[in-house]
Amino acid sequence: MRLASFLAILLAVGAGGGAAAQPSSGMARVPEPVLFYETVGQGPAVVLIHGGQMDRRMWDPQFELFGKTFRVVRYDVRNYGRSATATVPYSDIDDLLALLDDLKIAKAHLVGLSLGGRIAIDFTLEHPDRVASLVAVAPGLSGFQFEGGRWPEMLAAAQEKGGEAAAEIWLKDPYMVPAMEHADLAPRLRQLAVENGRAWLANPLLEKDIVKPAAGRLNEIRVPTLVVVGDRDVPDMQKIADKLAAEVKGSRKVVIAGAGHISNMEKPEEFDRVVLEFLKAQPPTR
Repeated sequence: MRLASFLAILLAVGAGGGAAAQPSSGMARVPEPVLFYETVGQGPAVVLIHGGQMDRRMWDPQFELFGKTFRVVRYDVRNYGRSATATVPYSDIDDLLALLDDLKIAKAHLVGLSLGGRIAIDFTLEHPDRVASLVAVAPGLSGFQFEGGRWPEMLAAAQEKGGEAAAEIWLKDPYMVPAMEHADLAPRLRQLAVENGRAWLANPLLEKDIVKPAAGRLNEIRVPTLVVVGDRDVPDMQKIADKLAAEVKGSRKVVIAGAGHISNMEKPEEFDRVVLEFLKAQPPTR
């Protein structure tokens, strides 16, 4: 018995001294359809919101790493990943609020890339009391007039040939060219884009309009804000990053050299250093 007790103590000490926490997952109780999420770690909450044509798995380089310090949540936005395709009117802002409520998170640090950045910015403006800080990575911006992109061509391809055809066009778009140049990364990006091809076929009329677009309200953001953009990203993303840096009081902009639109996957070490440094500098919150 003494030996067994001693071994049990050793195992407990070993587990507490460095064993990685095991991720958990579930379906958040939100209005139809449900949202799939995963969470790992303990501490202040950090929510990772993925970009369009991808899903929560784009955060693989960060998920468990950030979970060593924070309670990290990543989820599939409606129409993506393991979340269901919209069949009723919905709001990404309302979905995120419902997710936080379901997980009993009173306040979270939001990290969003592209589509996820747009969601994070809109949510921060509508529910500032639920946001501890904002990390906007090559973010979309409601109310911004985009000039680039092959969206009509991709939508036409999806309708005529299916979501996979649209995904292949997307992977050749200037948004994705820098990331696709990484031979070790390209197969993963193609997998994510093809597996999320159904998003091109989702009914855009079901997404509720933003009543007060963020492009004209950035000076209302009061939470600590970090703006991240790759120096090889498209001109529209550079303009949005500059706009946030200029109009969000006290914000900080970081440019990641050699990265395009998907900087967290293209340059994970630099991305992780910049973002973790920012998050760890914020006051503790639960």
